[in-house]
Amino acid sequence: MDPQSTGDPQSTYDRIASHFSKTREYAWPEVESFLEGRSATRALDVGCGNGRHTEALAARAETAIGVDLSRGLLDEAIARARDRGFGDATAFVHGDAAALPVSDDAVDLAVYVATLHHLSPRAARVESLNELARALAPGGVALVSAWSTAHDRFDRDEGFDTTVDWTLPGGETVPRYYHIYSPSEFEADIAESALETRHTRVSSGNCYAELSAPPG
Repeated sequence: MDPQSTGDPQSTYDRIASHFSKTREYAWPEVESFLEGRSATRALDVGCGNGRHTEALAARAETAIGVDLSRGLLDEAIARARDRGFGDATAFVHGDAAALPVSDDAVDLAVYVATLHHLSPRAARVESLNELARALAPGGVALVSAWSTAHDRFDRDEGFDTTVDWTLPGGETVPRYYHIYSPSEFEADIAESALETRHTRVSSGNCYAELSAPPG
């Protein structure tokens, strides 16, 4: 499948940003568990969407940086930060997960949630993991997640490309490209990257990996 046939992720999410944001109110429990007991000088939310996880990071860091390819979602995130009073602790930046607009060794703590699976081809997904490794300071840790074949909606064992429609209030559907990972493939892509694996698991149909910066 050619992901370009569904439109690029930037235009797709710009189109659905307002409605999408309304359905994404709360941080994922897995993210909250990962952040429990952690703190940082700078934190990074890759694929920040409407900023719900940037908000959780801002509570544990002096500065939380949210990066997203969709300017529409960044507008939603900025509004959320303003309305909820965490704007002074955040910076929202337009950027690509495969070419992060973040300096080397810049962050101590990061989440990269539900975004990796929108990148194509595999080389771009691995490169985005390398970019996360580059941005993490020595001792830094990150949580990465992606949709998995373990999800109830899929009846496949191998990873595959697909589209998942987003339905707008008027009934219009907007297709979104996904690469659905098998757990073993998810682990293989991480192993191919510069990140160090601390542990992986499957939860609520998603693959999760807790990762650390490369040694040295």
